[in-house]
Amino acid sequence: MSVLENLKNNEHSVEVTQSGVLPLAKLKRWQWWVLVAFNIFFLVIGQIVAVLLGRFYYDQGGNSKWMATLVQTIGFPILFIPYILFPSITTSSTRPATSVSLPVIFSLYVVIGALIAGDNMLYSVGLLYLSASTYSLICATQLAFNAVFSFFINSQKFTALIFNSVVVLSLSASLLAVNDDSDKPSGVSNRNYVLGFVATLSASALYALLLSVMQLSFQKVIKKETFSVVLELQIYTSFFATCVSTIGLFASGEWRTLGGEMHSFGKGGLAYVMTLVWTAVAWQVCSVGVVGLIFVVSSLFSNVISTLSLALTPLAALVVFHDKMNAVKIIAMLMGLWGFSTYIYQNYLDDLKAKRGHSDATSMQLQSLS
Repeated sequence: MSVLENLKNNEHSVEVTQSGVLPLAKLKRWQWWVLVAFNIFFLVIGQIVAVLLGRFYYDQGGNSKWMATLVQTIGFPILFIPYILFPSITTSSTRPATSVSLPVIFSLYVVIGALIAGDNMLYSVGLLYLSASTYSLICATQLAFNAVFSFFINSQKFTALIFNSVVVLSLSASLLAVNDDSDKPSGVSNRNYVLGFVATLSASALYALLLSVMQLSFQKVIKKETFSVVLELQIYTSFFATCVSTIGLFASGEWRTLGGEMHSFGKGGLAYVMTLVWTAVAWQVCSVGVVGLIFVVSSLFSNVISTLSLALTPLAALVVFHDKMNAVKIIAMLMGLWGFSTYIYQNYLDDLKAKRGHSDATSMQLQSLS
């Protein structure tokens, strides 16, 4: 679905406000693009900072996978600030509104929350055993997974250019898998490196599935068009994901090692606490951008921007951690950018087609009136 096509669908949605117009449809075109730009900014900055801080946590002596998982969602209470500042507009409908029972919504949040916790654990394992740059390049395969899931779940069209993107990103990940000269964090064995690779690849697939499920939830279950709906989904699913992660932290016994981790942290105890706090904040900023783009545009577009962020992360890791950028990783990054670019070009073609269709429809209307 192109940006213009999504905007058109938003304008013709069933839900209406008291004035009979959707909140998104009431926005002028430049205001809508500003909203998209803000969500892109949140996603890109939040994800880059979160990945770099996650790698910093492990590099300085942190070793708790469940703590690294927990901080990815525990920051959700800060979302109550924009939730209170931008309350939902009470909606009425020109058609009978489809009421969704509380147990259905509750079950949806629980399932998505549990899947998010599992996905975050896989990402934590991957970041533990991989460098920040290698981790980010493997994560870029989520665009390929999302293209497939969007085709089956969200009826996303699968063109030759998108197929090219899937193939190129898959080959990019395969290059990293067979790259024996890839830089590994100190003390990581070949076995753990493979484990990190598989965990990150699996996390990318599960993340792509989650995006498609969230988009389907907006369209088929929640059926509301307010920004607070985005925040509600993020808050409640993060709450349940945090509960699962907390249970895992105590059940695994890793909570007993946290005190020792803080005292032995390379940069000191205060840096340990601040690293976890700002990692939690960064992930929530990223999540608002992710879910916001799903709501405003589509899950595939959200994943495309996430992939762009992941393509920029190795460059940031090169500056911050001095990660090695060998020839294979450079080729893999260029292939990832190529895969990203082919999707963007497909979106550009879709926009041109939508503009021509709109122009033709307008011309026919004018002719019929004259």
